[in-house]
Amino acid sequence: MTTVTKITDLRDLDAAFTIREQVFVEEQKVPADLEYDQHDRQATTRHYLALVDGQPAGAARWRPTDHGVKLERFAVLPSFRNQGVGEALVHQVLADVQAEAADAPQVYMHAQLRAIPLYERTGFQKVGEMFEEADIQHYKMVLAPGK
Repeated sequence: MTTVTKITDLRDLDAAFTIREQVFVEEQKVPADLEYDQHDRQATTRHYLALVDGQPAGAARWRPTDHGVKLERFAVLPSFRNQGVGEALVHQVLADVQAEAADAPQVYMHAQLRAIPLYERTGFQKVGEMFEEADIQHYKMVLAPGK
């Protein structure tokens, strides 16, 4: 069973950072100084941990920006991929964004190419041209109105 919770405990935050380290830094070769930034410790940033049968499986965060709410750092460990963990993370994050930041002008993200189908299924649409962040191709995606 997959559960997703907003992180309130430092041990859970450590588990989320460990997942991000494995997925982004080790697997995708993102430099650690790009992966971890000043937003990780800001009071306005919300972090999430997904558990599958009690085992840490995925992580995500969102934060307010000058342009709306940005969803970021969605990561699922390889052994838990294609089991609905990413979708569960997106749904819980969006539910909390709607509860905490319903007046945001937009909800958006920078999505890696391989994750675009997941985000499209959860109501996001690609906008603009493809671009690179940390040598990985991305598209900006915006939550469709009414989603």
